[in-house]
Amino acid sequence: MLKSTAQKLLVVMTCWFLFFFISIAHSESYTVEDYDRVEKVDIHVHLKTDDTQFVRFAWKDRFRFLNIAVHANDEAEMRLRHRTAFIQAEANPSKVAVASSFPMNGWDKSEWNDRTLGYLDETFKKGAVAVKVWKNIGMEFRDENGDLVMIDDPGFDPVFKHLSSQGIRLIGHLGEPKNCWLPLEQMTVKNDQSYFRRHPQYHMFKHPEMPSYQDQMAARDRMLEKNPDLHFIGAHFGSLEWSLYELGKFLDRFPNAVVDTAARMGQLQYQSQENLAIVRGFINRYKERILYGTDLTCDSQTDPKAFYARAHEKWLRDWRYFSTGNLIKVPELDEPVRGLSLPRETVDHIYRLNAQRLFSNSWK
Repeated sequence: MLKSTAQKLLVVMTCWFLFFFISIAHSESYTVEDYDRVEKVDIHVHLKTDDTQFVRFAWKDRFRFLNIAVHANDEAEMRLRHRTAFIQAEANPSKVAVASSFPMNGWDKSEWNDRTLGYLDETFKKGAVAVKVWKNIGMEFRDENGDLVMIDDPGFDPVFKHLSSQGIRLIGHLGEPKNCWLPLEQMTVKNDQSYFRRHPQYHMFKHPEMPSYQDQMAARDRMLEKNPDLHFIGAHFGSLEWSLYELGKFLDRFPNAVVDTAARMGQLQYQSQENLAIVRGFINRYKERILYGTDLTCDSQTDPKAFYARAHEKWLRDWRYFSTGNLIKVPELDEPVRGLSLPRETVDHIYRLNAQRLFSNSWK
């Protein structure tokens, strides 16, 4: 009888310890069930519409936003993008912050800098907390002599110094993913193949006369070297999405730089198919330098309910990748990818804490 009781006690204690350690293991990571309980920030969206319903729908998923008014060559379109960006923020000040941009027209005129600083200051008065520069700089815009204007051009120096003095962060979509310089069939992810098939003007493999990938990255780095006090957000993993080694070197070299994940999750997942442990280790090491973003775009022709449904699907899929160890089917890759099962602390930094630290006066 004693032996039987002792055996029973041993079984009970063993089960209890197993339950205890399993509970601890599970508590280190979020689950799918935690998704709509955790507040999050999508640091990279483009809401180009007067309709503010989407932001209300998105709060079901506990999402706030940095709404970016990206550059447009057409002045009327540029004004529209800024107008709608501020409409979204005014309607939902606790949910939406704004990043502005500036026009390039008149670049060769002596008054361009003063006019640009005045333009940006007006957006700051309205509440803009960041400024976006786009790939047109370095890939599209030319001066009156027909030369491409690169991001390290001295003409930008007064603008970037002004941003530094005002504590305004610069978001840079500079260059493109390295896949851009490859033929379509050699690209590593489907979304790049689709984008450059639809936009051959930006497919640099077809334009060998244009600056190389290395030229684009070197120009960005020279700009940052000239402006050591400038706080920089490298959109789309800083166009270093193809190599965590190179991305780590960039982050170590520029301590005021961070990156977002917008439209480059597929490249991260491609690398985690090759070596999950390396990707997991990298994300944990640089957890304070990575911000979650999607590049979701909604305009006046988009039905907000249908757009929210697509956004929810994307957000939930990314949450599963970061937070669970499940096998996940993603649209960018043929084969499923294993989730990273990151610690809660890391997920909190990527999804909320980093954004709140960088934009401490936003989303009040």
